[in-house]
Amino acid sequence: METLALLADGFALSLSPLNLFVVVLGVTIGLFVGAMPGLGSVNGVAILLPMTFLVPPASAIIFLGALYYGAMYGGAISSILLGIPGASTAVATTFDGRPMAQQGKAGLALIAAAVGSFVGGTLSVILFTIFAQPLADVALAFGPAEEFALVLLAFTTFVGLGGDDIPKTILMIVFGLVLSTVGLDLISGQPRLIFFDLPGFYSGISFLVLAIGVYGIGEILWTLETTRGKAPVTTARIGLRDLWAGVRQLSHSVRTMTFGSVLGFFVGLLPAAGATPASLMAYGMAKTLSRKPETFGKGAVDGVVAPETANNAASTGSLMPMLTLGIPGSPTTALLLGGMVMWGLMPGPMLFIEEPGFVWGLISSLYTANAFAVIINLALIPMFVWALRMPLTILCAMVIVLCIVGGYAPDQRLHDVWLIAVFGVGGYLLRKLNYPLAPLVLALVLGPLMEKAFRQALISAQGDPMTFLERPLSASFLVLAAVFFLLPLLKGLRRRPADAPGRTP
Repeated sequence: METLALLADGFALSLSPLNLFVVVLGVTIGLFVGAMPGLGSVNGVAILLPMTFLVPPASAIIFLGALYYGAMYGGAISSILLGIPGASTAVATTFDGRPMAQQGKAGLALIAAAVGSFVGGTLSVILFTIFAQPLADVALAFGPAEEFALVLLAFTTFVGLGGDDIPKTILMIVFGLVLSTVGLDLISGQPRLIFFDLPGFYSGISFLVLAIGVYGIGEILWTLETTRGKAPVTTARIGLRDLWAGVRQLSHSVRTMTFGSVLGFFVGLLPAAGATPASLMAYGMAKTLSRKPETFGKGAVDGVVAPETANNAASTGSLMPMLTLGIPGSPTTALLLGGMVMWGLMPGPMLFIEEPGFVWGLISSLYTANAFAVIINLALIPMFVWALRMPLTILCAMVIVLCIVGGYAPDQRLHDVWLIAVFGVGGYLLRKLNYPLAPLVLALVLGPLMEKAFRQALISAQGDPMTFLERPLSASFLVLAAVFFLLPLLKGLRRRPADAPGRTP
């Protein structure tokens, strides 16, 4: 009852005219920021952080939280319509969202992303409200060994991404891990894999550069070859009746939304994990548990629902270690942490005692932001789908411009533009050879986190590899990883006797 009373006081703060206005403004700006390749929630919060000095501290944090939510919603838009993930959190949405758009189901894909985001955000905020303090203790016990085991689990859940061709999937994961080591060594600072002694490689290969190359340029080259520049991308049209029909169709994805929300929240809760591994793991588990796993990667609705539910749930979960422990759960929450410190608010266990009005006002604003985000998103879906009705030649030219600008803007290096071109051609060739691109991007995103956690764990254990098995959480993750890795092998052994010659049904 005390929690409900505190939450009611929080709603009194978050529903004030000023805070209600900043919530609507934040989710609207975030929606478009998340939809722009090269921006995403991190850059959006960083760019708009100075604007928050115009309002009181509580309103400022509520605005940034709403911006964060809106950007998580918006990341699905470019992934579905253009095949370009605007941020790493939207990579998994591309796998099935883009094929749905090419099949004329862009509206349904956007509806699935919006509804999945709403369900994930709502369930995670409820979990946040109920279990904030107990889960803070679990997060505190999470160390480098657990981080490494969690990332390894994410890789093993994705072994099935390449269909039945497991060797190609593993090869692409290994290739992505190699690319993730380009740059300076984490411990010694020595340069590694500096190709042709080009200085641009000293800062490593950005996920955004690889994603824009293989999913942006590579997709354009593939589309131009298959359509010969004559066919439109999609002829999808959508109205209010179609919106309602799409929402009703998602009743079959309730189970996927539920486990995606729970998984996303708990992964987001873990320090340094964030929404990216949550969305990738949710996609992998959705495919593993699906009755029709062969439809994934070809336009499965659950392939859009699972990652979008998980990444929005994880964005809420990542706020909890920031508020209760002062440990940011993602790059965006690190910026929010910096903003709170600037306004004289010190995150940690005492924050709930010293500033209960602020804490519960922020929590209640998440409910409000989630509701407005789905309403605004659904209202704008007809406009997004209408954009796909333009001629393919114009759309391709716009996508190429967005790819170049999105790749150049973050670091403003021409080196990245050339890499985008190289990865674009490489992605096109890999697609022609039926190599899966998703594991490649997954490995580049999670590779640095995996290496850092692995080396930190070994250093703290003085080189003893048994440290990964001696810690209960880490050992549990490793056992699950082994199970997921062996699942394709077990399925193959079960299928082989049935296919043996001379066997009677």
